[in-house]
Amino acid sequence: MISRDYRGTTPLLVGILKGAFVFLADLMRSLDIPVEVDFVRVASYGSSMESTGTICLTKDLEIPIEGRDVLVVEDIVDSGRTLKYLMEELERRGPKSLRCCCLLDKRHRREVDLKIDYVGFVMDEGFVVGYGLDWAEAYRYLPELCIVEQGEGVP
Repeated sequence: MISRDYRGTTPLLVGILKGAFVFLADLMRSLDIPVEVDFVRVASYGSSMESTGTICLTKDLEIPIEGRDVLVVEDIVDSGRTLKYLMEELERRGPKSLRCCCLLDKRHRREVDLKIDYVGFVMDEGFVVGYGLDWAEAYRYLPELCIVEQGEGVP
């Protein structure tokens, strides 16, 4: 669907670090169109399982996006506040188009109005690690997605 929607263009895939880097790499290799890649880092979780509520851009794009087709690639969308913040920031920079793709969507936890154009999986409760997703920087290396149960004594 992404390749079809961007046929004839070279979209810029914007990965949100750190969690989306594995998904972005696999997504990029699955496309049959040319793409460019850049990364941003947006912080809101710290080392806990709950968002702090404070959102800040800690690594900005290196490639200008004005007039470009941009696809933001996110690992998981929960409340939606962080992604909404980023999408609004990027929209101010004048891209030709701005869409979003996420691996995991926790729609039931959404706190803001947010359109996600491409969704891998919708999930219910659970804190997910592995496949690039972490808990306090741990478990990114796991080759599959795993749900962490609170009280397991994990950092």
